[in-house]
Amino acid sequence: MNSTYMETQHLIHGINMILVHYGEIGLKGKNRAIFEKCLIDNIKKALGKVKIYKEYGRIIIEDGKGAEEKLKKIPGIENFSLVHIADLNIEEIKKLALEVAKNRKFATFKIDARRANKNFPYNSMQINEIVGKEIKEKLKKEVDLEKPDLTIYIEIGDKNAFLYTEKVKGIGGLPVGSQGKVVSLISGGIDSPVASWLMMKRGCKVVFIHFYNERLVASPKKLEEIIKILNHYQLQTKAYFIPFADLQFEIIKSVPARYRMIVYRRVMTKIANEIAKREKARAIITGDSVGQVASQTLENLNCIYEASSLPIFTPLIGMDKKEIIEMAKKIGTYEISIRPYEDCCSFMVAKHPVTRANLEKIKEMEEKVIIDIDAIIKKSEIKKYSL
Repeated sequence: MNSTYMETQHLIHGINMILVHYGEIGLKGKNRAIFEKCLIDNIKKALGKVKIYKEYGRIIIEDGKGAEEKLKKIPGIENFSLVHIADLNIEEIKKLALEVAKNRKFATFKIDARRANKNFPYNSMQINEIVGKEIKEKLKKEVDLEKPDLTIYIEIGDKNAFLYTEKVKGIGGLPVGSQGKVVSLISGGIDSPVASWLMMKRGCKVVFIHFYNERLVASPKKLEEIIKILNHYQLQTKAYFIPFADLQFEIIKSVPARYRMIVYRRVMTKIANEIAKREKARAIITGDSVGQVASQTLENLNCIYEASSLPIFTPLIGMDKKEIIEMAKKIGTYEISIRPYEDCCSFMVAKHPVTRANLEKIKEMEEKVIIDIDAIIKKSEIKKYSL
């Protein structure tokens, strides 16, 4: 939705009303009200003090000035539009539609009406015909039902009729918080932020865990920047920043270089399980994609995931790097992710790591490493983010 359109819409009636539509939520049957409430709560968190109410299949924001960019980032929203309102009177609807059309340049048009309120005396087809005739005769424009220059949408609600000409696409999916909590192992790379975002889109509240080697990285500020961007999608975020250098050196003492990356990740997974337990989270998220790097062969992934008592979800598992990069650009994390950053998983590992690790052999090596998970978590810095 461009600024010229927004300014034009405001000029007609001086209003800032936004009509929000959801998609998947509408399929939730008896649980639909729970999902609607979660979405409305998230919109309120994002926009602050605004008046919001719902009708069947739609959410209305009464004062939505400046809300467009925030609404684009709220999972659960299929699309939204800046709207004009008319009384539930066909003459008022005709008058408003004509006024809206006068402010647009077009040669062809169509009317797309939907009547949710069955008490309104005209059905959708009749509204299309009546309003279309008004514009055709008064403005001398032609109707084109296939590829019109202008479409005027009309929705007949419980108390008002809503008119608009453009839909802004949202993220879709489910509102964050509707599906419980997960923890995400987030690195400084491209993949794990995208995996985290995909779980937000599926309604999960994501708690982040980042391991860093404090002898290589003075401060994980890059990760904070990434998390702050992702926070725009879930609005309130908690993150654990865990210094990992001492434990890495313990691993290095006992584990040959070819196997260290797998042991690093197994230990991280065990620590993540303990944090998940404390956070009452139900799963672990990683940014793994099959075959992308040495640690992501099927054999190695099986060795790593075996260390978890919780399910490990890998939203990117079947994606290639190009697809992941495109998604990272879309959500706004790519430019930060490609900045140089010392990944602790690659610290003191072999140039050619093992690609088909044997689980029993890995466990034997791991048993020689002294791991005090509680002490490691106590050393972590916990940060919270909100809009």
